[in-house]
Amino acid sequence: MGDARRYFDLPSPFPMKRGGQLHGARLAYETWGELDAARGNALLIFTGLSPSAHAASNAEDPSPGWWEEMIGPGKYIDTQRWFVICVNTLGSCKGSTGAASVDPASGEPYRLNFPDLTLEDAAEAAQALVRGLGIDKLACLLGNSMGGMTALAYLSLHPQAVRAHISISTAPQAQPFAIAIRSLQREAIRLDPQWNNGDYSDEHYPEAGMSIARKLGVITYRSAMEWVGRFARIRLESDQREEEPFGAEFQIESYLIGHARRFVRNFDPNSYLYLSRASDWFDVAEYGQGSVTTALARIGLEHALVIGVETDILFPLSQQQEIADGLRGAGAAVEFVALDSPQGHDAFLVDIPRFGAAIAQFLARL
Repeated sequence: MGDARRYFDLPSPFPMKRGGQLHGARLAYETWGELDAARGNALLIFTGLSPSAHAASNAEDPSPGWWEEMIGPGKYIDTQRWFVICVNTLGSCKGSTGAASVDPASGEPYRLNFPDLTLEDAAEAAQALVRGLGIDKLACLLGNSMGGMTALAYLSLHPQAVRAHISISTAPQAQPFAIAIRSLQREAIRLDPQWNNGDYSDEHYPEAGMSIARKLGVITYRSAMEWVGRFARIRLESDQREEEPFGAEFQIESYLIGHARRFVRNFDPNSYLYLSRASDWFDVAEYGQGSVTTALARIGLEHALVIGVETDILFPLSQQQEIADGLRGAGAAVEFVALDSPQGHDAFLVDIPRFGAAIAQFLARL
Protein backbone atom coordinates (compact mmCIF):
# COMPACT_ATOMS: atom_id res chain seq x y z
CA MET A 1 0.00 0.00 0.00
CA GLY A 2 1.06 3.57 -0.58
CA ASP A 3 1.29 6.39 1.91
CA ALA A 4 -0.86 9.44 1.26
CA ARG A 5 0.22 11.34 4.35
CA ARG A 6 1.53 14.84 3.98
CA TYR A 7 3.44 16.64 6.70
CA PHE A 8 3.16 20.18 7.97
CA ASP A 9 6.00 21.68 9.99
CA LEU A 10 4.64 23.49 13.01
CA PRO A 11 6.12 26.81 14.13
CA SER A 12 9.25 26.15 16.15
CA PRO A 13 9.21 26.45 19.06
CA PHE A 14 5.59 25.41 19.40
CA PRO A 15 4.32 26.41 22.89
CA MET A 16 2.16 23.99 24.87
CA LYS A 17 -0.75 25.13 27.05
CA ARG A 18 0.49 23.52 30.27
CA GLY A 19 4.11 24.50 29.79
CA GLY A 20 7.01 23.38 27.69
CA GLN A 21 7.45 23.64 23.98
CA LEU A 22 8.17 21.48 20.96
CA HIS A 23 10.96 22.01 18.46
CA GLY A 24 10.75 20.68 14.93
CA ALA A 25 7.26 19.25 15.48
CA ARG A 26 4.96 18.33 12.62
CA LEU A 27 1.43 17.18 11.81
CA ALA A 28 0.50 14.34 9.48
CA TYR A 29 -2.60 14.91 7.38
CA GLU A 30 -4.35 13.72 4.23
CA THR A 31 -6.62 15.53 1.79
CA TRP A 32 -9.33 14.69 -0.72
CA GLY A 33 -10.86 16.93 -3.39
CA GLU A 34 -9.60 20.31 -4.52
CA LEU A 35 -9.48 23.66 -2.76
CA ASP A 36 -11.53 26.14 -4.78
CA ALA A 37 -10.19 29.46 -6.01
CA ALA A 38 -11.75 31.37 -3.11
CA ARG A 39 -10.35 28.82 -0.63
CA GLY A 40 -13.83 28.64 0.82
CA ASN A 41 -14.72 24.92 0.58
CA ALA A 42 -12.39 23.41 3.18
CA LEU A 43 -13.79 20.83 5.61
CA LEU A 44 -11.47 19.79 8.44
CA ILE A 45 -11.93 16.49 10.33
CA PHE A 46 -10.67 15.80 13.85
CA THR A 47 -10.57 12.10 14.72
CA GLY A 48 -11.06 10.06 17.85
CA LEU A 49 -8.12 8.94 19.97
CA SER A 50 -6.62 6.17 17.84
CA PRO A 51 -7.41 6.71 14.11
CA SER A 52 -4.84 7.96 11.64
CA ALA A 53 -5.35 10.70 9.08
CA HIS A 54 -6.29 8.02 6.52
CA ALA A 55 -10.05 8.51 6.67
CA ALA A 56 -10.64 7.30 3.11
CA SER A 57 -8.80 5.80 0.16
CA ASN A 58 -7.19 8.00 -2.45
CA ALA A 59 -4.83 7.71 -5.39
CA GLU A 60 -1.70 7.62 -3.22
CA ASP A 61 -3.14 5.09 -0.78
CA PRO A 62 -5.99 2.94 -2.13
CA SER A 63 -6.43 1.03 1.13
CA PRO A 64 -9.81 1.61 2.82
CA GLY A 65 -9.82 4.38 5.39
CA TRP A 66 -11.54 4.37 8.77
CA TRP A 67 -14.48 6.37 7.29
CA GLU A 68 -14.29 4.89 3.80
CA GLU A 69 -18.02 4.85 3.09
CA MET A 70 -18.46 8.45 4.22
CA ILE A 71 -15.88 10.38 2.17
CA GLY A 72 -15.34 10.49 -1.57
CA PRO A 73 -16.81 11.59 -4.92
CA GLY A 74 -20.58 11.38 -4.72
CA LYS A 75 -20.52 10.09 -1.13
CA TYR A 76 -22.07 11.70 1.94
CA ILE A 77 -19.10 14.06 2.28
CA ASP A 78 -18.75 14.70 -1.43
CA THR A 79 -15.18 15.47 -2.43
CA GLN A 80 -16.41 16.83 -5.75
CA ARG A 81 -17.61 19.81 -3.72
CA TRP A 82 -15.52 19.79 -0.54
CA PHE A 83 -11.80 19.97 0.05
CA VAL A 84 -11.52 17.53 2.93
CA ILE A 85 -8.59 17.58 5.36
CA CYS A 86 -8.16 14.91 8.02
CA VAL A 87 -5.44 15.59 10.56
CA ASN A 88 -3.65 13.10 12.78
CA THR A 89 -3.81 14.79 16.16
CA LEU A 90 -0.73 16.22 17.80
CA GLY A 91 0.46 13.67 20.37
CA SER A 92 -0.52 10.67 18.29
CA CYS A 93 1.83 8.06 16.85
CA LYS A 94 0.43 7.95 13.33
CA GLY A 95 2.80 10.48 11.81
CA SER A 96 2.30 13.55 13.99
CA THR A 97 4.77 14.45 16.73
CA GLY A 98 4.07 12.68 20.00
CA ALA A 99 5.68 10.78 22.84
CA ALA A 100 7.04 8.14 20.45
CA SER A 101 8.76 10.76 18.26
CA VAL A 102 12.44 11.60 18.53
CA ASP A 103 13.27 14.56 20.75
CA PRO A 104 15.76 16.64 18.72
CA ALA A 105 17.43 17.75 21.95
CA SER A 106 18.40 14.20 22.94
CA GLY A 107 18.17 12.14 19.77
CA GLU A 108 16.00 9.68 21.71
CA PRO A 109 12.22 9.22 21.81
CA TYR A 110 10.45 11.74 24.03
CA ARG A 111 8.65 9.07 26.04
CA LEU A 112 7.56 10.75 29.29
CA ASN A 113 9.69 13.81 28.52
CA PHE A 114 7.01 14.88 26.07
CA PRO A 115 5.31 18.01 27.48
CA ASP A 116 1.88 17.73 29.04
CA LEU A 117 -0.57 17.49 26.15
CA THR A 118 -3.98 19.17 25.94
CA LEU A 119 -6.64 19.11 23.27
CA GLU A 120 -6.08 22.85 22.99
CA ASP A 121 -2.53 22.05 21.83
CA ALA A 122 -3.97 19.73 19.19
CA ALA A 123 -6.42 22.43 18.12
CA GLU A 124 -3.73 25.10 17.85
CA ALA A 125 -1.53 22.76 15.81
CA ALA A 126 -4.39 22.11 13.40
CA GLN A 127 -5.13 25.82 13.15
CA ALA A 128 -1.50 26.40 12.17
CA LEU A 129 -1.95 23.78 9.44
CA VAL A 130 -5.12 25.47 8.17
CA ARG A 131 -3.33 28.82 7.99
CA GLY A 132 -0.38 27.13 6.31
CA LEU A 133 -2.70 25.87 3.58
CA GLY A 134 -3.79 29.46 2.96
CA ILE A 135 -7.29 28.99 4.39
CA ASP A 136 -8.60 31.97 6.35
CA LYS A 137 -11.94 30.45 7.35
CA LEU A 138 -13.05 26.84 7.32
CA ALA A 139 -16.34 26.12 5.61
CA CYS A 140 -16.95 23.31 8.08
CA LEU A 141 -15.23 21.73 11.07
CA LEU A 142 -16.18 18.14 11.90
CA GLY A 143 -15.18 16.25 15.03
CA ASN A 144 -16.20 12.91 16.44
CA SER A 145 -15.52 11.47 19.90
CA MET A 146 -12.26 12.96 21.22
CA GLY A 147 -12.06 14.85 17.93
CA GLY A 148 -15.33 16.57 18.78
CA MET A 149 -13.78 17.93 21.96
CA THR A 150 -10.75 19.06 19.96
CA ALA A 151 -13.15 20.81 17.60
CA LEU A 152 -14.78 22.64 20.53
CA ALA A 153 -11.31 23.71 21.66
CA TYR A 154 -10.60 25.01 18.13
CA LEU A 155 -13.90 26.92 18.05
CA SER A 156 -13.33 28.38 21.52
CA LEU A 157 -9.81 29.54 20.73
CA HIS A 158 -10.76 30.86 17.29
CA PRO A 159 -14.47 31.74 17.56
CA GLN A 160 -14.79 33.36 14.12
CA ALA A 161 -12.64 30.93 12.15
CA VAL A 162 -15.36 28.45 11.09
CA ARG A 163 -18.69 28.89 9.31
CA ALA A 164 -20.31 25.55 10.16
CA HIS A 165 -19.68 22.73 12.61
CA ILE A 166 -20.63 19.04 12.75
CA SER A 167 -20.38 17.62 16.26
CA ILE A 168 -20.62 13.84 16.56
CA SER A 169 -20.85 11.75 19.74
CA THR A 170 -18.67 14.01 21.84
CA ALA A 171 -18.81 16.16 24.97
CA PRO A 172 -18.15 19.70 26.17
CA GLN A 173 -16.30 18.21 29.16
CA ALA A 174 -15.42 14.75 30.42
CA GLN A 175 -17.93 13.37 32.90
CA PRO A 176 -17.05 11.03 35.83
CA PHE A 177 -17.92 7.77 34.03
CA ALA A 178 -15.67 8.56 31.05
CA ILE A 179 -12.87 9.75 33.34
CA ALA A 180 -13.18 6.58 35.43
CA ILE A 181 -12.94 4.30 32.41
CA ARG A 182 -9.93 6.12 30.97
CA SER A 183 -8.30 6.11 34.41
CA LEU A 184 -8.59 2.31 34.51
CA GLN A 185 -7.19 2.06 31.00
CA ARG A 186 -4.17 4.13 31.98
CA GLU A 187 -3.72 2.14 35.17
CA ALA A 188 -3.69 -1.12 33.24
CA ILE A 189 -0.83 0.20 31.10
CA ARG A 190 1.12 1.74 33.98
CA LEU A 191 0.89 -1.39 36.13
CA ASP A 192 2.25 -3.61 33.37
CA PRO A 193 5.92 -4.20 34.41
CA GLN A 194 6.94 -3.99 30.76
CA TRP A 195 5.77 -0.38 30.62
CA ASN A 196 8.80 0.43 32.80
CA ASN A 197 7.83 4.05 33.49
CA GLY A 198 7.48 4.65 29.78
CA ASP A 199 10.86 3.19 28.85
CA TYR A 200 9.83 0.08 26.88
CA SER A 201 10.93 -1.43 23.59
CA ASP A 202 9.54 -3.78 20.96
CA GLU A 203 11.13 -6.65 22.86
CA HIS A 204 9.77 -5.48 26.21
CA TYR A 205 6.38 -4.02 25.33
CA PRO A 206 3.43 -3.63 27.75
CA GLU A 207 1.20 -5.92 25.73
CA ALA A 208 -0.93 -7.10 28.66
CA GLY A 209 -1.64 -3.56 29.84
CA MET A 210 -2.48 -2.31 26.37
CA SER A 211 -4.70 -5.34 25.79
CA ILE A 212 -6.73 -4.69 28.93
CA ALA A 213 -6.96 -0.98 28.13
CA ARG A 214 -8.28 -1.72 24.67
CA LYS A 215 -10.81 -4.26 25.94
CA LEU A 216 -12.14 -1.74 28.44
CA GLY A 217 -12.46 0.79 25.64
CA VAL A 218 -14.26 -1.57 23.28
CA ILE A 219 -16.78 -2.48 26.00
CA THR A 220 -17.72 1.20 26.38
CA TYR A 221 -17.66 1.93 22.65
CA ARG A 222 -20.59 -0.40 22.04
CA SER A 223 -23.84 -1.00 23.91
CA ALA A 224 -25.20 -3.85 26.03
CA MET A 225 -28.00 -4.16 23.47
CA GLU A 226 -25.50 -4.91 20.73
CA TRP A 227 -23.55 -7.41 22.83
CA VAL A 228 -26.74 -9.37 23.53
CA GLY A 229 -27.74 -9.30 19.86
CA ARG A 230 -24.34 -10.39 18.58
CA PHE A 231 -23.09 -12.80 21.20
CA ALA A 232 -25.80 -13.61 23.77
CA ARG A 233 -24.33 -16.36 25.98
CA ILE A 234 -22.86 -18.38 23.14
CA ARG A 235 -19.89 -20.46 24.24
CA LEU A 236 -16.79 -21.25 22.23
CA GLU A 237 -16.29 -24.71 20.83
CA SER A 238 -14.09 -26.81 23.07
CA ASP A 239 -11.13 -26.61 20.67
CA GLN A 240 -11.37 -22.78 20.66
CA ARG A 241 -11.13 -22.36 24.42
CA GLU A 242 -7.96 -21.32 26.16
CA GLU A 243 -6.08 -23.97 28.09
CA GLU A 244 -5.14 -21.94 31.15
CA PRO A 245 -7.44 -21.73 34.19
CA PHE A 246 -10.27 -19.22 33.82
CA GLY A 247 -9.43 -18.66 30.15
CA ALA A 248 -11.89 -17.45 27.51
CA GLU A 249 -15.03 -19.57 27.36
CA PHE A 250 -17.60 -17.27 25.72
CA GLN A 251 -17.65 -15.76 22.24
CA ILE A 252 -17.70 -12.23 23.64
CA GLU A 253 -14.41 -12.94 25.42
CA SER A 254 -12.85 -14.23 22.20
CA TYR A 255 -14.08 -11.13 20.36
CA LEU A 256 -12.42 -8.81 22.87
CA ILE A 257 -9.18 -10.80 22.70
CA GLY A 258 -9.07 -10.56 18.92
CA HIS A 259 -9.89 -6.86 18.93
CA ALA A 260 -7.13 -6.15 21.46
CA ARG A 261 -4.60 -8.28 19.60
CA ARG A 262 -5.10 -6.22 16.43
CA PHE A 263 -4.61 -2.99 18.34
CA VAL A 264 -1.79 -3.40 20.85
CA ARG A 265 1.19 -3.34 18.50
CA ASN A 266 -0.34 -0.67 16.29
CA PHE A 267 -0.50 2.15 18.81
CA ASP A 268 2.18 3.55 21.07
CA PRO A 269 1.33 3.08 24.79
CA ASN A 270 2.76 6.43 25.89
CA SER A 271 0.83 8.25 23.16
CA TYR A 272 -2.28 6.46 24.39
CA LEU A 273 -1.65 7.73 27.93
CA TYR A 274 -1.09 11.32 26.81
CA LEU A 275 -4.19 11.48 24.60
CA SER A 276 -6.34 9.76 27.20
CA ARG A 277 -5.37 12.26 29.90
CA ALA A 278 -5.84 15.17 27.48
CA SER A 279 -9.43 14.01 26.98
CA ASP A 280 -10.02 14.04 30.74
CA TRP A 281 -8.54 17.51 31.12
CA PHE A 282 -10.65 19.19 28.44
CA ASP A 283 -13.47 21.39 29.69
CA VAL A 284 -15.01 23.96 27.37
CA ALA A 285 -16.40 25.73 30.46
CA GLU A 286 -12.90 27.17 30.98
CA TYR A 287 -13.79 29.58 28.17
CA GLY A 288 -17.02 30.68 29.86
CA GLN A 289 -16.15 31.51 33.46
CA GLY A 290 -16.97 27.96 34.49
CA SER A 291 -20.15 27.68 32.42
CA VAL A 292 -20.52 25.43 29.37
CA THR A 293 -23.44 27.55 28.15
CA THR A 294 -21.45 30.78 28.40
CA ALA A 295 -18.47 29.22 26.66
CA LEU A 296 -20.53 27.93 23.74
CA ALA A 297 -22.25 31.31 23.46
CA ARG A 298 -18.88 32.85 22.53
CA ILE A 299 -18.54 30.71 19.42
CA GLY A 300 -19.49 32.50 16.24
CA LEU A 301 -21.03 29.87 13.98
CA GLU A 302 -23.62 30.23 11.26
CA HIS A 303 -24.78 26.60 11.20
CA ALA A 304 -24.24 23.49 13.31
CA LEU A 305 -25.28 19.84 13.25
CA VAL A 306 -25.08 17.89 16.49
CA ILE A 307 -25.52 14.11 16.33
CA GLY A 308 -25.76 11.78 19.31
CA VAL A 309 -26.75 8.18 19.94
CA GLU A 310 -29.26 7.04 22.53
CA THR A 311 -27.20 3.95 23.42
CA ASP A 312 -23.89 5.81 23.88
CA ILE A 313 -22.75 5.33 27.49
CA LEU A 314 -19.36 7.03 27.05
CA PHE A 315 -20.67 10.33 25.66
CA PRO A 316 -24.38 10.24 26.58
CA LEU A 317 -27.05 11.92 24.55
CA SER A 318 -27.59 14.56 27.22
CA GLN A 319 -24.13 15.95 26.45
CA GLN A 320 -24.98 16.24 22.76
CA GLN A 321 -28.15 18.12 23.72
CA GLU A 322 -26.06 20.43 25.89
CA ILE A 323 -23.82 21.26 22.93
CA ALA A 324 -26.78 21.84 20.63
CA ASP A 325 -28.54 24.10 23.12
CA GLY A 326 -25.37 26.09 23.78
CA LEU A 327 -24.61 26.69 20.11
CA ARG A 328 -28.23 27.56 19.43
CA GLY A 329 -28.08 30.11 22.24
CA ALA A 330 -25.15 31.73 20.45
CA GLY A 331 -27.35 32.41 17.43
CA ALA A 332 -26.33 29.50 15.20
CA ALA A 333 -28.93 27.61 13.20
CA VAL A 334 -28.58 24.23 14.93
CA GLU A 335 -29.97 20.86 13.93
CA PHE A 336 -29.96 18.18 16.64
CA VAL A 337 -30.21 14.54 15.58
CA ALA A 338 -30.67 11.74 18.13
CA LEU A 339 -30.20 8.30 16.61
CA ASP A 340 -31.32 5.02 18.15
CA SER A 341 -28.40 3.07 16.67
CA PRO A 342 -27.76 -0.08 18.75
CA GLN A 343 -23.97 0.18 18.32
CA GLY A 344 -23.46 2.79 21.05
CA HIS A 345 -20.58 5.24 20.85
CA ASP A 346 -19.01 3.56 17.81
CA ALA A 347 -22.19 3.94 15.77
CA PHE A 348 -20.67 6.77 13.74
CA LEU A 349 -18.14 4.25 12.40
CA VAL A 350 -20.64 1.55 11.46
CA ASP A 351 -24.12 3.03 11.08
CA ILE A 352 -22.98 4.96 8.03
CA PRO A 353 -26.33 5.22 6.20
CA ARG A 354 -28.04 7.12 9.02
CA PHE A 355 -25.07 9.24 10.07
CA GLY A 356 -24.22 9.87 6.43
CA ALA A 357 -27.75 10.94 5.52
CA ALA A 358 -27.82 13.52 8.32
CA ILE A 359 -24.38 14.86 7.39
CA ALA A 360 -25.14 15.00 3.65
CA GLN A 361 -28.42 16.84 4.21
CA PHE A 362 -26.71 19.36 6.46
CA LEU A 363 -23.84 19.97 4.04
CA ALA A 364 -26.27 20.39 1.13
CA ARG A 365 -27.79 23.40 2.89
CA LEU A 366 -24.47 25.20 3.33
